[in-house]
Amino acid sequence: MPVLPGAEPYRHDGGPTGVLLCHGFTGTPQSMRPWAEDLAARGHTVSLPLLPGHGTRWEDLQLTGWQDWYAEVDRALGELLSRCERVYVAGLSMGGALALRLAARHGDAVRGVVVVNPANKVHGLSAYALPAARHLVRTTKGLVSDIALEGSEEVGYHRVPLHAAHSLRNFFRLVDAELPQVTQPLLLLRSPRDHVVPPADSARVLGRVSSRDVTEILLRNSFHVATLDHDAPRVFEESAAFLARTGADGADTRPEGEAVSG
Repeated sequence: MPVLPGAEPYRHDGGPTGVLLCHGFTGTPQSMRPWAEDLAARGHTVSLPLLPGHGTRWEDLQLTGWQDWYAEVDRALGELLSRCERVYVAGLSMGGALALRLAARHGDAVRGVVVVNPANKVHGLSAYALPAARHLVRTTKGLVSDIALEGSEEVGYHRVPLHAAHSLRNFFRLVDAELPQVTQPLLLLRSPRDHVVPPADSARVLGRVSSRDVTEILLRNSFHVATLDHDAPRVFEESAAFLARTGADGADTRPEGEAVSG
């Protein structure tokens, strides 16, 4: 199937610092492209893959599961590790969960983690209904374009296939159990007015990781897709500063447990 316009993967070969960006569930690299281009402009090597089943039509996502999505970002991470001196992982929404699992499983090979509105759980009655409902109903309403900035649109699916949503639910459970294995410096940026992922998900991530160097920043002017919203420039600046601060020797330079909000 042809890829939706703007949904193409992105790659830039730059300097010795590599950054892997992971997009969200039913989304595409388009939601992360400005961030990727900003990192590239700062001289970094950047990889932003298109996850299997995404960027074409929702029927393709119906045929995939979390193993396929994780395998793609794991492959991309391996490529970065083979050519870069230090590598970071970053993600939006489900992409944040993918990034956290990469950090948990690859340990010191990953220098640090940046997540924006990370998803950690499928909430509400739908979570309990999914195992049975996916055999009766093919799709539900989509999640794309939760953006406050007028005129900014996210490329993605307007329907959510329930088989894929059920796999996502299982993936979140897996990642949640692995969060204590995340020890790297962590930058978490979240939107208090997120209509897709509740604040409890970020709180859960912050409460379960074992990282000593943790920074939380509030994106008060944005909704869920903050990388395309009013606070996108702040996401870019804060992540660039995080890379600069932690990239020299990997040592924590902030007192243990300190967090920053704003």
